[in-house]
Amino acid sequence: MMRILFKTLIIVFFFVAGKTYAQDFIYTPKNPAFGGNPYNFSWLMSSAQAQNDITEDRDDPYSGYNSDPIADFSESLNRQILSQLSRQIVTKQFGEDALQSGTYTLGNYQIEIGDQSNGLNITIIDASTGSQTTVEVPYF
Repeated sequence: MMRILFKTLIIVFFFVAGKTYAQDFIYTPKNPAFGGNPYNFSWLMSSAQAQNDITEDRDDPYSGYNSDPIADFSESLNRQILSQLSRQIVTKQFGEDALQSGTYTLGNYQIEIGDQSNGLNITIIDASTGSQTTVEVPYF
């Protein structure tokens, strides 16, 4: 009895499977830039703008391009002076010649070098902003 039921199910399965029909799968892109319908553009654009959380500075979009050359030169010069000073500090402090204590004025910066018992104390004061930085270089 079980064999007859099993054979009947197999025959019914092949009969139903033989009568099924299929169609070709055709991909149609949604984005008009990739061949999709051009009417999808407004929906895609509004969806992208709704997800965008970056705000633009609308006052001056070219603020980085319209910089003052004199201010750029001054900043570059100050960076080079401080870079050269840091190289001299490291070379002289860890070499044979030590830096001399005193106060030096370089551009907008006032640099005070003090000799302490535990090392060299360097204070850099920016005259234009009033900010101050202190660096302690220990003796070795």
